[in-house]
Amino acid sequence: MRIDLISMPWAIMHRPSIQLGALKSWLNRQQPELEVHCHHPYLSAARAIGLATYRRISENPWAGEALYGPLLFPEQRQEQARLFMRELPELASRFQELSHGLSDHLDQWLAGQDFSGSGLIGLSVCFSQLIPSLVLAARIKSRWPTLRIVFGGSTCTPQLGRGLLRLFDQVDFVIVGEGERPLAALCRLLARGEEPASANILRRDSPPAPPVLENREIPDPADLPIPDYHDYFRELAGLGLAFIPELPLEFSRGCWWNRCSFCNLNLQWCGYRARKHDQVLDQVRTLVRRHHCLDFFFTDNALPPAEAGRFFARTSRWDLDTRFFAEIRIPRSAAEWHRYRAGGLTSIQVGIEALSDSLLARMNKGTTGLDNIAAMKFAAEAGIDLDGNLILEFPGSTDREVAETLRLLELVLPYRPLAAASFFLGQGSPVSREPGRFGIRAVTPHPHNRALFPARIRAGLDLLILGYRGDRVEQRRRWRPVRRAIRAWHRFHRDRASKRPPLTMRDGGDFLLIRQERPGQPVLHHRLRGLSRRIYLACARPVDKKVLLERLMTGKEDQLTGFLRQMEEKKLMAGLNGRWLALAVAEPSPGQKAANDTPGSRS
Repeated sequence: MRIDLISMPWAIMHRPSIQLGALKSWLNRQQPELEVHCHHPYLSAARAIGLATYRRISENPWAGEALYGPLLFPEQRQEQARLFMRELPELASRFQELSHGLSDHLDQWLAGQDFSGSGLIGLSVCFSQLIPSLVLAARIKSRWPTLRIVFGGSTCTPQLGRGLLRLFDQVDFVIVGEGERPLAALCRLLARGEEPASANILRRDSPPAPPVLENREIPDPADLPIPDYHDYFRELAGLGLAFIPELPLEFSRGCWWNRCSFCNLNLQWCGYRARKHDQVLDQVRTLVRRHHCLDFFFTDNALPPAEAGRFFARTSRWDLDTRFFAEIRIPRSAAEWHRYRAGGLTSIQVGIEALSDSLLARMNKGTTGLDNIAAMKFAAEAGIDLDGNLILEFPGSTDREVAETLRLLELVLPYRPLAAASFFLGQGSPVSREPGRFGIRAVTPHPHNRALFPARIRAGLDLLILGYRGDRVEQRRRWRPVRRAIRAWHRFHRDRASKRPPLTMRDGGDFLLIRQERPGQPVLHHRLRGLSRRIYLACARPVDKKVLLERLMTGKEDQLTGFLRQMEEKKLMAGLNGRWLALAVAEPSPGQKAANDTPGSRS
């Protein structure tokens, strides 16, 4: 039996689909009689509309879905066009051209396929892939009406899966949760008639009540084979695309923290599981040999701290110039940041989300504003590019929290800018389960989904992003100054002529020299001597004022308070709820390169 697995736009083009690669490897090992083919039409779509255009659209989930919208719901074309124009105004004039081009691309891509011998078509449906996958499934059915099509992936919750089967004839099955075991069971059903006893495989004749997600997961991730990316590389070569891909890796599935109140990223997992570091090391070496790539992307929600530490300790000593991107929780010390960087971790996503302590507490982040600022400082010192978001307009945010955010934004100006991210209500998140606790009066369909889907379809789909009624208008007004401050932060870094960090220090033994750049000012130089130097260095990581008083200035609290406030007024230190942090990073030595100047850094 032949199986064809497909990943549609808007998957990230310079990465093979780990979903397809993992499923193919599992099926080949469990049922070697199967003939499994993986297809990545997002590659040829990127070539058709231009790589830069594809990359820009893939960064905006609403815009990508809107472009495929008219191919599925032509009666919604005007609303979809308006949504696209709002989301990507720089491409607004190209909506019709791009939508028609994607339609032509699909027809040309399908003309090059022969699915007549396939026993099952599987579509991986993750972020921004729902409407594109429904469009492709409909066109496949029009050419091969008897072909069976299964949807699966992080978007396919039990509730959404039920709606897809009820509303779209082009979908025959939906797999919910981890895909390896259910997909293998579905293949056995189709090839041999073996009935799978799993509520994770939805069919039209399944029980009407939404199924409870069964734990059909592989308990030990060590049993998972290395993803098979060969099909991606064959397509890449055939299309003549010249970039060198970044290869996805899994250290873990699920999230070991899994407490953030706004997050719904773990709906598909029944629990958290992680590999041992030596198995991941073996996978990296194997993938380097297979594909001659050195850049890797961890797909984890957050790396497992202990095993990740052991992994990067090993990669710091090996003979490969590998580079890694990962999402991580904040490491505990500056030394840990340097160990990660020495092991090749050049770029990270950290869940900053907020700088106000009270806002972080409501988000249940398990961190503080000063810890987040320290993470930004330590990443800069270690030469790691830190990407992160500030969630704006979180329900129930107060004027005091916004004012605190604005104050701290002035202090973090020297570090790599964060992105502004509007709060959205994710189905299944703690906020969506207890909306009243966060000041939400009613949960509604998201207004963007009203543009994408006709009312008759929207009413039957439990989509992952919801709308709500509460204090949204007030929050937009309240957070507007923060948006302006973030834009100014980005402009400052974009327009700087120097590649040196904007706030650095050099230690002279009994004095400290600090160099400081601020917007619209000449470069400032500060010299701290004696006790001032010792206090500043004692605040290299967040420290309680009481500790400083005990160690350095017994009985001189007023003097210490005055010095700390003076340092904050000069934007050289940050204080929050009784804790203090020195903001300057050590001046790089003349021969040391910043992470973004090294060859092979992530673009």
